[in-house]
Amino acid sequence: MTSDNPFAAGAGYMNGAFVPVKEARIPITDLGFIRSDATYDVVHVWKSRFFRLEDHVDRFLGSADKLRFNLPLDRDGLIAMLHRLVALTGLEDVYVSFTGTRGSLPPGSRNPLDCENGLYGFAIPFMWITPLEEQLGGIRMITASPERMAMTTFDQSIKNYMWGDLTAGMMEASDRGAKVPVLLDRNGNVTEGPGFNIFIIRGGSMMTPDTGVLQGITRRTAIELARDLNIETQIAPVPRDALKSADEIFITSTAGGIIPVTVLDDENVGDGQTGPVASRLHSLYWQAHQDPRYSTPVDYTLAEAAE
Repeated sequence: MTSDNPFAAGAGYMNGAFVPVKEARIPITDLGFIRSDATYDVVHVWKSRFFRLEDHVDRFLGSADKLRFNLPLDRDGLIAMLHRLVALTGLEDVYVSFTGTRGSLPPGSRNPLDCENGLYGFAIPFMWITPLEEQLGGIRMITASPERMAMTTFDQSIKNYMWGDLTAGMMEASDRGAKVPVLLDRNGNVTEGPGFNIFIIRGGSMMTPDTGVLQGITRRTAIELARDLNIETQIAPVPRDALKSADEIFITSTAGGIIPVTVLDDENVGDGQTGPVASRLHSLYWQAHQDPRYSTPVDYTLAEAAE
């Protein structure tokens, strides 16, 4: 792609049309916009390879099924669309988001099942929770005051835009000089943060919360990589006291991978340095991006097919 590529800043997809990302629009009457009646997923491309593309697509389609969406593309069509989005940008390191929406109600109807469901996506330069060069030094986290939305209110295994509690936590973290918040449930157990899962290391054991969380793809990767190191993960309730007394804490996200937390609520985690487990998993995670078991090369030839 040449330097005058109109998609260099990003490519968007709107129900069949590929456009420069700044031209992408969602109809103002789409219930995905006005009622947050939508699901989405995010996959990244690193060094021209999708990471766990099939797993992200599986999760997205599973969420769409739970919401009773009938999307305009089948699985193969969705994967081809994602390849085209990246190919159009010509970028090697890319953040790719795709969204299914309920769509707009036909005149005179209030029944969400009457809607024609929408499909949107965009590919832009890679986005980080915190830049790669800052990650191994560790980040600052707070336990935020907003309570995480209960699983009985909405199934958190459906990736969703109901971020009111998470957004309030993000603003509180900013006010308190931290990078990220983590939210507790009504029982005082750890759940997740905005766009990430959380792990703790205590006495050589690894734990991650079992409920109130999205089943993250990077979370799954961390569990698998730890197993290769003969570290088993307990997927169970994580009380706040366990978080406060952890030897190590790290978060997992498509927007950054495995990121150590070295300060929690203005107190050092362990000795205040990145711990050995988080450091090792961080290295293995990025190495896995060249492993064909996890990664898929982008088909850049599809740029021409989309034009």
